Parts: sequence; C-alpha cells; structure tokens
Amino acid sequence: MCGVFGILNHRDAANLVYLGLYALQHRGQESAGIASVSNESIVSEGNIGEACGSTGAGEQIIAPGTPQIHIEKEMGHVADVFTHERLSRLPGDCAVGHVRYSTSGGSMLCNAQPIVASTNKGPIALAHNGNLVNGADLRKQLENEGAIFNSMSDTEVIVHLIARSKTPDLEAALIDALSQCRGAYSIVLLAPEKIFAARDPYGWRPLVLGRLDDAIAVSSETCAFDLIGAEPIREVRAGEVVAIESGNPPRVRVAHQFKSEREARCIFEHVYFARPDSVIFGNNVAEIRKRFGAQLAREHPIAADVVIPVPDSGVFAALGYAQESGIPFEFGLVRNHYVGRTFIEPKQAIRHFGVKVKLNPVREIVSGKRIVLIDDSIVRGTTSKKIVKMLTQYGAKEVHMRISSPPTTGPCYYGIDTPQRRELIASSSSIEQIREFIEADTLGYLSEEGMLQAAKNGDDPSRLYCTACFTGRYPLANDPAACEPAAVLES
Repeated sequence: MCGVFGILNHRDAANLVYLGLYALQHRGQESAGIASVSNESIVSEGNIGEACGSTGAGEQIIAPGTPQIHIEKEMGHVADVFTHERLSRLPGDCAVGHVRYSTSGGSMLCNAQPIVASTNKGPIALAHNGNLVNGADLRKQLENEGAIFNSMSDTEVIVHLIARSKTPDLEAALIDALSQCRGAYSIVLLAPEKIFAARDPYGWRPLVLGRLDDAIAVSSETCAFDLIGAEPIREVRAGEVVAIESGNPPRVRVAHQFKSEREARCIFEHVYFARPDSVIFGNNVAEIRKRFGAQLAREHPIAADVVIPVPDSGVFAALGYAQESGIPFEFGLVRNHYVGRTFIEPKQAIRHFGVKVKLNPVREIVSGKRIVLIDDSIVRGTTSKKIVKMLTQYGAKEVHMRISSPPTTGPCYYGIDTPQRRELIASSSSIEQIREFIEADTLGYLSEEGMLQAAKNGDDPSRLYCTACFTGRYPLANDPAACEPAAVLES
C-alpha cells in the first residue's frame, strides 16, 4: 500500500514530485521521501546522511562533481515532511518519490523510501509499491552471502540484487534482479540521466506514464498527473521494464518484457484503494465503483427509503445502487476529515467513540427511514456493527447493509494491508452469521461474477484480475505457505 512518482527532464523536478506525492497521499500516510540526481554535491554542516533519511541543517556548500543522489525522507504526511528548505536541497531535473503505508511493526524511518545506494553501476534510488512473496527467502540468501541490511523492507532486497548482479550495466542488472523476484512490484528507479519504471509480469499494482511539456513522468495513478497538468500516455504494461532517458526530447524505450501466463491486476484497487478520479487498468475508478453499486442493486434489491454511503469509500457504489434501484441517495453519514490515526480516547462511558469521532449520522436524514447502507467491504465486522447501531440509535427504522465486493475471506500477499485470515469475519462466518453480528436487518454482498463483469473492459476479466482475497485462488502457487506472517517483508 504505497505510491510512487517520478519525473525526468524538468527543472522543478523535486517540486513536481512533491505535488505528485501529495496527490498519492491516500496510498500511504506513514512516511514520505524524495530523491533527486544532479552533478552537484551538497555538503551541509552536521550532515546526518542517508542513514537518517535526511540531509542535516546548517550552511550548504554546493560544488560541481560526479552525479550525486540527494535524499530527503521522514515519517509523516507529504505536506508536513517537505518544507521549502528541504525541497531546495534536492537539485537536478530528475527525481523520484514514495509515500508508504506500513503494516504493523513497520512504521519506522529505516523503512522509508526511496532507498539510496552507491553501486559499481552508479548511484541509484529505488521506490517500490507491492510485496515480494519470495522476499524473505531472497533476504536470507543474501545475508548468508554477507549482505548487510538496514531495513525490514523487501525493496532493499531488490537493491542488493542490483548491486550484486554480474551483468555489465545498470539496465541489465535491474532486469537480472527483477527476474529473481516473485510477487508484486511497481517500481521507479532513479539513476543519472534516466529513470526506469517496471511492473511485475502479473501487473498487480498500477503504474502509468505521462508527459508534461518536454518532461516524462511516471506515477502509481493518473490523479497525480491531473494535479501537475501532465497528460497520461499509457500504462506501463505488465512485465515491462521501461527506460526513460534524458534527451531533447526524452526517450521512452522498452528495455525488457517479462512474460506470464496471465495478468492478475488487483481488483481491490477498484473496490477501495485507488482514488476515484484516477484511471487504472484502463477504467475510471469512480465509474467502476458505480457499476459495482448498480450490479449490487440488481443482485440484492430491497424496499427502502434512502441509500446512504459509508464515506468516503462507499460513495460511488452508493450512487450506482441509487441510480439502478431508483431509491434516493443521501449523505446520511458525515465524515470528519481532520481525524489523525491516533487520539486520546475517553473512558468507556462514551460508547462507540472511535467510530463517532470519524462518522456521525444526520438525524433528519436517518430518523424513521428504511436505509440501504453501502460500504466497500467488511473486514472484522466491528466497525460495521457500530455504524449500524449508531443509525438505529438515531432513529433508523431499518438498516439493510450492502457491500460492493464479495466477502473478504483471505489476506493479500501482494501489497494490500489486510489482516490475517483468523481476523477476517467472513473466513469463519456465514453471511447470515455476519448479519447477526453487525445487527443489520439484511446483508448482501456483490458476487464475484458480478464484480468481474462490472470491471470488464473488452477482455476476459477472470484472467485479468486477482480476486484471491475473496476466493482464496492465489495466482502464484503456494503463496500462503510462502507468506506466513513471520516471513512477510514490507515494501
């Protein structure tokens, strides 16, 4: 659950990467980082270097020299991490950046990206979205050969594979490294006068190319291009390694094409993760979510007075449900957008505080109504239970829960932060048992077939999408055995 962005051949490269990461903030809120490359060396008094993810404060001395990678990264949101001063320490016309959402135990500076290294093939900075299912095995092998790791990230495994490759240049070393990786990766790699962009052969995570005047950009989602005024060119295809090279104009070249028997685009990007205004996997996300909602209305109709989304992820599915069913759409739940991930909770006397601090019903819309409540998924069930109870307490006559995806029965091993199987309520409970637990009057999930048909884009959707978290059918063999919790590395 990360976002990557890069741009080549623009004098405001670092500033544009900052804006790109700002648009991708929904993909990661733990840390943010930007690396740039130039032929200038920056020496700061009290430089604390890459190990701490930042240049130090103090007087700057800028001198010409060999190509240098400059790195600034810190824990926190993009707008908080990057001040004018920090961005000024990132010279050059090429830069890449990363926003990170860690799983439990991984929220620390040593795991922030991009990861910078000096290699015998030149300096590099690597940013990665995804998860390598063989990352733990590769790390153990590298450690046995003497490699020293500074993080828990499987991204660092890729860096070591590049540095240790016996191939003659960086491009061949990157291809060699990726040929050893199994699982999900959408990466941007910064080097002097070029950026490499690559997706794994299954195409789990999105990655798209864009153009801004004479600059070429690469991003996890197109919404970042909208912010900086760039025009999307095309997706980086599944299995592609693309070289973006400096020139007038810059050159975009397919350096390598890995093959696989099928694609496995993450359907959960459309269900929840991607921003609604992005176009990924050939479809606008908002439109797909409306299709999910319309199909949900066809599969699970109900007599009701109002359709209410759980904001923000349920909004477009609720619009689709309302349009298909003819039931009026209302914002009956208001979200507080200024809630941080941590806050001081009161004593147990204030019930459901954790949900009400984020969501609150509009009594005049809810009271006396038969409600269709739309959400994208049910994970543990505890939040849905509290929302249903809140609506009932505010006078709802009936609450009919509708979910715009199938029951989530298994964890994801390809980069989405889902709980372990035993924590997923649908892994051990029937739909009727879940309904009883959340105390809804009725409960209906979108079927797998309906979901895939709604996401169809002229191809066979069953071969193009990964639905493992719903079906347990993992595209790579033996994935669950390879990814026991102790073995999973974080990207």
